Amino acid sequence: MATISALGIGSGILNSDLVDQLAEAERKPTELRLDRREVEAEAKLSALGKIQSAVTELRLPARQLSDPDALRRFEGTSSNPAVGVSVDNDNVSRGSFSVNVDQVAEAQALATGSFQDRDSTAVGTGTLTFQVGEESKTITLDDSNNTLSGLAAAINEGNFGVSASVLDTGNGFRMVMSSNETGVANEIRITAEGDADLQRFGTENLGEQGSFLTESTAAKDALVRINGIDVVRSSNTIDGVIDGVTFTANEVTTSAARVDITQDVAGATERVQNLVDAFNALQDLVNEFTAFDAEKGEGSLLTGDSAVRNTMTQIRRDLGQVVPGLENSAVRSLADVGISTNFETGKLDFSVSRFQEQLKNHPDDVAALFSNQGRTSDNQVEFVRGTVNTKPGEFDINVESMATRGTFTGDPAQANIDLNESNNTFSLSLNGGNNAELNLGVGEGLSREDVLERIREQIAENPVIQASGNRVTVNLDANGGFEFTSRKFGSESSVAITKVGDNTADVLGLSKGQGEVGKDVVGTIDGKTAQGDGQVLFLGSGNGDASGIQVRITGGETGDRGTVRYLEGVGNSVVQRVNNLQGEGGTLSSRSDSLRNDMARVEQSRQDLETRINALRERLSRQFAAADSIISRLNNTGDFLSQQLEALAPNRKK
Repeated sequence: MATISALGIGSGILNSDLVDQLAEAERKPTELRLDRREVEAEAKLSALGKIQSAVTELRLPARQLSDPDALRRFEGTSSNPAVGVSVDNDNVSRGSFSVNVDQVAEAQALATGSFQDRDSTAVGTGTLTFQVGEESKTITLDDSNNTLSGLAAAINEGNFGVSASVLDTGNGFRMVMSSNETGVANEIRITAEGDADLQRFGTENLGEQGSFLTESTAAKDALVRINGIDVVRSSNTIDGVIDGVTFTANEVTTSAARVDITQDVAGATERVQNLVDAFNALQDLVNEFTAFDAEKGEGSLLTGDSAVRNTMTQIRRDLGQVVPGLENSAVRSLADVGISTNFETGKLDFSVSRFQEQLKNHPDDVAALFSNQGRTSDNQVEFVRGTVNTKPGEFDINVESMATRGTFTGDPAQANIDLNESNNTFSLSLNGGNNAELNLGVGEGLSREDVLERIREQIAENPVIQASGNRVTVNLDANGGFEFTSRKFGSESSVAITKVGDNTADVLGLSKGQGEVGKDVVGTIDGKTAQGDGQVLFLGSGNGDASGIQVRITGGETGDRGTVRYLEGVGNSVVQRVNNLQGEGGTLSSRSDSLRNDMARVEQSRQDLETRINALRERLSRQFAAADSIISRLNNTGDFLSQQLEALAPNRKK
């Protein structure tokens, strides 16, 4: 078979150039059409990608607003830097307070007498037992560490709440021992057992004339007055006085500091503005890519695109809806808080003054407008939260048994109590936590009420209890026994007496043992068995529309406890809408997939075109080769005849 390179030998016309020209003429129209399709699909995909990104940008501000605390955050301000303030949004409410700091908490520091040398002069041999709060540690001094430096190192390595430093005063060396925690409860007590030199380190004679140890800094509790009420704390962090508010005593005040707890209106406004700005940025892109020039009769890349149109319709529906459950409220839709649509541009206008007015006047309704929220018909039932599985609706609540607290009740205490070292100490554990040792001191002829006050004071000042966050109340029961009740509810709530003195049981009625453990609430939500966690009832997933909902039963009776109405605000609606639009099978993702499929079909069409053109070239080559062969033979025949005729020509002349 003849090849393309051999074409045209016979004819001089049917050559490979002619094949190329004919193939190109066949290719060109289809190739131009495919180029146009590819460019259009790429441009549309790029434009749609920008719109998708802008839709995604709606999710963050919408999610932030779906948090119930987003529009109900509070901030604390103090008129005097001597008093700091922080707030816990879960428990705080608006208010103003007058705060005086009469004394700031300080950590105790003890200084030794002077030594000639820090590394060679002996400090004594024996043992030093340090007691700091609930921490106790015994250090042994012998030939290996019987120096000022050795003692300081042993204290620092002991990690029991005391730091030691050796100071060069210029007239000798002195060691300073400082408590790591502030407050009187964290004073350093040292018991020395050993030779005469070491006996000097005991604190039993601290403050007396000639004492080897001096108190360079006295331990002090923080003393503050909040609205005229005296408050004492071992640290300068004052919490537990006002729900959700923590004060910090930075220095003594000469005049009262005014502390204001106010709603963070500016922050709430900014979060709503972010949602409005995100939507308007999306609308700008949509306007750009769907515009139509009536004079020219030309549209933009996505003019008339159903996916874009449906996307904006759905988002606008979410933003413009009256939130189910708020139909009879003062605030029902975004229009009620100053957010309206500009019909010329399609963008949102935001009246900040209107929004802030509504937020101040109707904070609960404004919060419900944007965030997921629950409203209960029983004032002793609190809505806690819902999840992505919870659907808007109203659900019945029924309580079968209430949550209880862990308690420990001792036997009746003696009516006339003499406290001494054999009966005045005991340790307790709250909610399975660390042991806290209480020392009630000594005293004679004390009543049960007197001892009760000592127990309460010890608990209020105990660093282990304060650090744990666990709380306990103590009262006398009807029989005269001390009754300890954890403030926590549920199966993790407990009080245990873990250690007692030799005669504590006989005098105070307190014996080592575990009290009655608390119980979780039991009940149903929407007719389905709920799980209990303390006072909280909740439904897990797979329980219908009420799945994921949580309510706290704070009091009341068992039985029917009314309903909880779950409201889904605009914020969550927009988040879910974005997820649906962008997710698998969503309007935008499907449209993007369709454009990518168009581009894939264009590529396949290019491959098909190339195959067809190659086939055409082969066919033309075969046809041209055959024709060229015939022409070549005819040319050869013509040449032969011409030669024969020329050979006959001389004979004719004769």
